[in-house]
Amino acid sequence: MREYLKFYIGGQWVDPVELRTLDVVNPATEEVAGRIALGSAADVDAAVRAARAAFASWSATTVRERVEVLESILDAYQKRSGDFAAALTEEMGAPAYLAGGFQVGLGVGHLSTAIELLKNFVFEEQRGATLIVKEPIGVCGLITPWNWPMNQIAVKVFPALATGCTMVLKPSENSPFTGQVFAEVLEAAGVPAGVFNLVHGDGPGVGAPLSSHPDVDLVSFTGSVRAGVEVARNAAPTVKRVTQELGGKGPNIILDDEALAGNVAKGVLSMMGNSGQTCSAPSRMLVPAARMAEALEAAAAAAATVTVGDPNGEVVIGPVANETQFNKIQVLIRKGVDEGATLVAGGPGRPDGLTRGFFVRPTVFANVTNDMTIAREEIFGPVLAILGYDDLDQAVEIANDTEYGLAGYVAGADLAAARAVARRIRAGWVGINDGFDLHCPFGGYKKSGNGREWGEFGFHEYLEVKGILGYAPDGAAS
Repeated sequence: MREYLKFYIGGQWVDPVELRTLDVVNPATEEVAGRIALGSAADVDAAVRAARAAFASWSATTVRERVEVLESILDAYQKRSGDFAAALTEEMGAPAYLAGGFQVGLGVGHLSTAIELLKNFVFEEQRGATLIVKEPIGVCGLITPWNWPMNQIAVKVFPALATGCTMVLKPSENSPFTGQVFAEVLEAAGVPAGVFNLVHGDGPGVGAPLSSHPDVDLVSFTGSVRAGVEVARNAAPTVKRVTQELGGKGPNIILDDEALAGNVAKGVLSMMGNSGQTCSAPSRMLVPAARMAEALEAAAAAAATVTVGDPNGEVVIGPVANETQFNKIQVLIRKGVDEGATLVAGGPGRPDGLTRGFFVRPTVFANVTNDMTIAREEIFGPVLAILGYDDLDQAVEIANDTEYGLAGYVAGADLAAARAVARRIRAGWVGINDGFDLHCPFGGYKKSGNGREWGEFGFHEYLEVKGILGYAPDGAAS
């Protein structure tokens, strides 16, 4: 059993000010997999002091020096890939192929992207007699969720390091193992003391004091809208920058063409990936009403291929990450039935043969209208709602009829038509036919958050912009 009872502060593994512990449950077995120490405001204060002390020297490093540190992290990260994969499977139930593949691979991808960008990033620009300077914002509080632990740590820590910031990371207490291994990687890579700090804990004990701390200059949060609002409230009195990547209810518009059945099947499988625990998941599928029967046949067939079980075995999806999430999903599936939606696949309860673990049946609903609870609320499980549309204007109207705006999708053989629809979707990330790009900005409109992560756009969140007027005499600048 894992036991992580120290925090990484100022380049050392230190005891908490007061030891309180939390059991971490393996969602596939419902058995305790490990124990972590829960931090407090005093631990946060110690970590922030260490980050502040390290900021003066780290912010003054050259691009070449920071590139070398990031390259050292990449080497140390790759040596621990197997440890990351094991942690992900154990703490959140990610199947072995997903944990060791895309989940771990996203960390490598974001780190390699940060290195590539940093080598050529423009931190200073002369505009006439004025010099525009982009400087590191300072000490950053980074709060990450349990559903994509490695990805969310990577898209916050690596841009912060690259731009010269120092930081305190609070991983989710539901999936803390990945963060622990990550801290060990940064220690092994020789990241200077105090630049990166880790404090385990929950929202009230660590998240709140971190977001309200007067010596924290930025809070970057990924999680629910409810928690994001609390982070913003806590941060408001100190007028610090707050970036949020929150919930989603992504529409997936399937165009009326010869590729419809295949695109429906792809949409179902995409929704089920990571047990549906993806904020950008295509959870509302919009199909031509005149071809609904064909779409439902393809959806049912695709859902039938989604095997569920022990994440160490040959399965498509494992459990959802925790009991609270399992119970929420069950309530919402029953709500879908009660409000008149039709089950095409799945339904309440565990899949046949599974009596323990937080396993959810891959579920597809038809005859959904956009006023139903399952079309409005983020379920965060392997549950898809299929809605009909009469024409593309109506499809876009339904797609945008949501308080969220994180992601949207369009699938169709006519690229020109897909492009036109994509431009009309009010979301920060719109995919056409499975497009994917680590350089693409990721973030939301409306209640899906503020700011952007990934690629160059992620760098800007960690930078202040300074204008130095009269930097060159009038007429002297070329």
